[in-house]
Amino acid sequence: MREPIPLSQRHFDWLVIAFFLINLSFITYIVDLEQLVIPDPNHFVYPIWPPAVFVDLVHSYARQYDPLQLARPVWWKVTIWFDALGFGPIYAIALYAYIRGKEWIRLPSIIFGTALFTIVTIILAEETFGPYKSPQLR
Repeated sequence: MREPIPLSQRHFDWLVIAFFLINLSFITYIVDLEQLVIPDPNHFVYPIWPPAVFVDLVHSYARQYDPLQLARPVWWKVTIWFDALGFGPIYAIALYAYIRGKEWIRLPSIIFGTALFTIVTIILAEETFGPYKSPQLR
């Protein structure tokens, strides 16, 4: 088995680690989870998690830039469930593997990247051309 290259010498891995960290700590279990625990953003009681400040932040952003987050069609919720149940754990595992320089993460990263690319392409198409398109693409 090869000795892993130190993280200090793997500059691109820092970007990958930042991506996984942001998605694990903020996107998946705050932004996405809010959309699962609050079915109707117009009539709700603040949940225990995510904290109210983050719920308000997500709703404010959605009202200004992202009507799809407020509409929450079924297909959208399915992508959120994929993120919460599938991608969240992958983010945690990938963080460990990239920080430690584990080579076994290469193929799972390619598979994960392909799945994520597919879902994001569908979401971007909706937000650009669909009935819930964004008034301001940012």
